[in-house]
Amino acid sequence: MRVLVLALALIGAQAFAPVRTHRISKTVVSETKSDLESLAVELNPIIGFWDPLGLANVDFWAIGNEGTIGYLRHAEIKHGRVAMAGFLGFCAQCTDIVKGPHTFLPYRGYVENVSPQEQWDNIPLIGKLQILTFVGMLESYGEGAGCDESEYIHYTKGGLPGFYPSIKGKGLYGQLVLDLYDPFGILPETTEEEKERGRRVEINNGRAAMLGLFAVLSESKGLVVPPLDFIEGFPKYDGNVMIPFSNDFSILN
Repeated sequence: MRVLVLALALIGAQAFAPVRTHRISKTVVSETKSDLESLAVELNPIIGFWDPLGLANVDFWAIGNEGTIGYLRHAEIKHGRVAMAGFLGFCAQCTDIVKGPHTFLPYRGYVENVSPQEQWDNIPLIGKLQILTFVGMLESYGEGAGCDESEYIHYTKGGLPGFYPSIKGKGLYGQLVLDLYDPFGILPETTEEEKERGRRVEINNGRAAMLGLFAVLSESKGLVVPPLDFIEGFPKYDGNVMIPFSNDFSILN
């Protein structure tokens, strides 16, 4: 299992490694197709701009082409962040400190030495609903619910894709005292150029993480995914990750 964790960590390090860019430009909030083409070359000069479905030319919900591009860019950044968390979570849940024996069980129904997917299956329904409720609250606030117009501009209306408003001081009675990003205020100040480069790095890292997460999930189902297929003891899963409540509702069994 140590070999498994080491291999996944190495894959993760490659997935999340910053990509150097040779040109730093001011962030374009309302992107056009030409902006996407330029950005694509900066992010990956080998592949460049690749849009097989022609999504850069569509207009969702009559919000305009630029609004649609903002929506798609925000969606990509968000999915990339989730994939990075999911990939690292998969690695962590394969370690003995998480899946091994516990003096105090982390939740009712806990089972030792099972795959990350089975760990989710074993969580009681009420626990899963609490997680989804919390995620839904974060999602709604990220869409501008409860935000002042002075601190939030929606990404389809010229706002910065990927931006998440501060949650510090929010809540029913202002009980949220920490932000999601840099909650303890220990990260150094960055210039606009450094922030711009970080946004580009995040897009590439998120894309790599999405591929990495699909790789570990596919390998768990028995599909051949080099080099994961050569790792002895890789956790297998007989269930269906696309049915996350299969153990909770009989209609899904």
